[in-house]
Amino acid sequence: MEPRDQMRKGSTDFVILSLLARRAMYGYEISQQLEHSGNGFFEMKEGLLYPALHCMQEKGWVSTDWQVVHGRRRKYYTLTRLGREVLGEQAAEWKAFLEQLHALLGENEMEAE
Repeated sequence: MEPRDQMRKGSTDFVILSLLARRAMYGYEISQQLEHSGNGFFEMKEGLLYPALHCMQEKGWVSTDWQVVHGRRRKYYTLTRLGREVLGEQAAEWKAFLEQLHALLGENEMEAE
């Protein structure tokens, strides 16, 4: 597995929850938002996206609602209160991780000079 794929896999729940914190979305819309928001960096195939959404639903992080839009039935995913709490916890963890990563990279840059 490529490093980018590993990083993407490790951030799957966080990026999906972050999008759903903005508004309810259906699966294809989530995948499109991920692809466009991250300039393709967060592109997520159905084989990763839908199992993640189903797992989040089972954990109570998201709820679903079927809606008919333009004559098509779509399953919309909405962040629950528990999902918002989990997102807050994950955001704090990611922030701490990134701070430590930047500190490590900064140290390595100094050593290279």
